[in-house]
Parts: sequence; structure tokens; C-alpha cells
Amino acid sequence: MSKSNSFFHNLIKPFKFSSSREGQNEDDIQNIAAQEQKIFPYETLVAATKNFHILNKLGEGGFGPVFKGKLNDGREIAVKKLSHRSSQGKTQFINEAKLLARVQHRNVVNLFGYCIHGSEKLLVYEYVPRESLDKLIFKSKKREEVDWKRRYEIIIGVARGLLYLHEDSHNCIIHRDIKASNILLDEKWVPKIADFGLARLFPENQTHVNTRVAGTNGYLAPEYLMHGHLSVKADVFSYGVLVLELISGQRNSSFDMDVNAQNLLDWAYKLYKKGRALEMVDPTLASSLVSEQAEMCIKLGLLCTQGDPQQRPTMGRVVVILSRKPGHMEEPARPGAPGSRYRRMPRRPFAMSSSGDVDDSDSHTSEFSTNYGTNTNSDTPTTSSNATAQVDHRGKRPMQV
Repeated sequence: MSKSNSFFHNLIKPFKFSSSREGQNEDDIQNIAAQEQKIFPYETLVAATKNFHILNKLGEGGFGPVFKGKLNDGREIAVKKLSHRSSQGKTQFINEAKLLARVQHRNVVNLFGYCIHGSEKLLVYEYVPRESLDKLIFKSKKREEVDWKRRYEIIIGVARGLLYLHEDSHNCIIHRDIKASNILLDEKWVPKIADFGLARLFPENQTHVNTRVAGTNGYLAPEYLMHGHLSVKADVFSYGVLVLELISGQRNSSFDMDVNAQNLLDWAYKLYKKGRALEMVDPTLASSLVSEQAEMCIKLGLLCTQGDPQQRPTMGRVVVILSRKPGHMEEPARPGAPGSRYRRMPRRPFAMSSSGDVDDSDSHTSEFSTNYGTNTNSDTPTTSSNATAQVDHRGKRPMQV
């Protein structure tokens, strides 16, 4: 058995796969391990993080603590260390290792490798020095640092990263949790899509798959939230929300700018239809705004958040639109329009767990956020099951009952 094959054999052996699908996951990971040489000796990570010193700790989530380190070759790294108590972390570890092993793109966070040492299991990423996007654009004193030029480049960069995941990577990958806290910024303000704990490989030649709901309140596409219909268009919807948040500096999940608007998307649409779309722009952008670009991005954000997934553009189409001078685009309808089949409440109740404990790779929460640390804002990843749920409307965090 090769070194990498042996590594993953030992890694997944204690996880006790209990279904044929999970068994297939084991085979897939071993096949990837046979081709990829991304194993770090534990001693190397101990030295890089100064024995996981508290001063190098970047944060901690359901997965476990995250530490900053520096390798002998000068590369700065972020090391996610699996908590021994985290059942969710085991699932996320396998998911991220499997999906990111072959992913390489300027706008996707780079997984350098893995490590296993006794009961210790670690993921090693490139270190992205700036804060995550949510820490910069929502009620932050640093909002002015992210001027229009930078926000526009972030809109373009995230689109290119998603296009790569959907169409240009080895397999089609649906992220399932595109949001501001999962967009990291490097020293040159290049956006990088992070946290693939909820991501799914998408089968070829299928329009959608049915799966349990996992993601974050405020970013979930209606057909996915209500019916569990997952496709690349779910990521497109989340991207559209992110675009409108970037432009406005407002969270969709806690929007309160207009009592007559249900949420940020509704507010943006109403202003757009009145010919007053630029009124939604973050006031800190006043001196740097390129109005023509902003109007185009608002319209694009509305197109990406259409209630009918077939009416949303692909990420390929999005990138084409952004690469040209503002021109013709389809006219958007109201996002998730009332009366469409995607606005109906589901017949069967479901729970959105905030505990982070899960039983398979289709349903678990995500905790990769600012600089690989914890997620403490209201954008709480959620998962569904067949139980009933009680929602904490103050924190937007559904509670298991």
C-alpha cells in the first residue's frame, strides 16, 4: 500500500462508514490519495505552529481549533485541527480532503495537504491574511477600506471561482454555503472561496439532486430550502445575495432598512423597479462608485436570485456579463416571487440543527469563517432533518427540539 493510500486508510477507518454510499466515499478518497502527494509530517506542523501555541490560534469552531504557522520554505499556513469530540468535524475532514485534493484556482482557498498522527487529524491550508468579507462590509469601521473598485473585483473574483467549481474543476462541485463569511481576502484583496465542509460533487447529466438542506439562513435558494432540490443554481442564488450585500453593506438575513420590504432582495427589487436602484448602495461608496457598474451588478444580483432556478444565469453567463461593458441583460422578476411553486411551505416539517452534530455527509453545519476561525455572526449554517424546529429569530439560529 502506498504512503498516501495508507494515510487515508488509517484516516477513514475509525469513521465506521455505515452505508454503501459512504463506502463509495472511502474508495473515492483512497483513489485520490493514491494520486495526490499532500501529506505533512506531524513534526513539521508542530514546528510551524510552535507546538500549536495559543498565540498562533486563529479561532475555533465545531471542527476544532485553527492555528497559523510558517513552513521552512517560507509559506504561511492555516492548520485546522480536528477536535476529538467533533463528529461533524470527521465528516467535514473527509469532505474537504476529497473535494479540495485536486482543486487549484486563484479564487478558491488552496488546500496544501493533510496530516494524521495517532488520533490527531489536521488539514493544512494556505494562510489568507485579511479578514473575511463579512468582517469588513457589515457595520464595520473598515467598510471604507473596501471601496467600489475592490468590491467590484470581489464580485468578479467570486464569480470566476464558482465558475471553476461548477464547470472547470475535475468534477462539478456545488459549494452550498456561499456567503460573506466564507469569502477570504488575501494581501492583494483577491477573494478566495473557503469552507467546503458542506460542498457536494454533482452528478453529470442531471438537472438536480434531492438532498437534505444544509447552508445558511438568508442565502438558501427557495427550491433547495423548501424541497431539497439541489443544483448549481443554488450556488448562483447565494452568489446573487452576496452581490447585493456587497453593494448595500446590508445583511439579507437581518435586513431592517425598510419596513415595507421583506428582506434585502425585496428592497433591491422595489428600488430597481422605481428606477432608484442606486439608493441601495452603501453610503461609504459615494466617492468611489462607478454608477454604471453598480447598476449592472444590482440587476445581475436580482437575476441570480430569481425564484425559478431556470431563470437564473449560469456562472458562465455571469462571468461573461461581468467581463463586458454594461449592456443588455434579461429583465428580472421579483426574487423568489410569491405564487411560484418555490414559495410554498414544505408539507413535512424539518429541523435546522445548531448543534453541529450530524450523521452523514449530506447534513452538517459549517464553521470555517474569518481567517479559518469560528463563525459567531447571525449567518449560522443550518441543516435539516425530519424533526420539528424552533427558530430563534433574534440570532437567526434554528434550535433542535
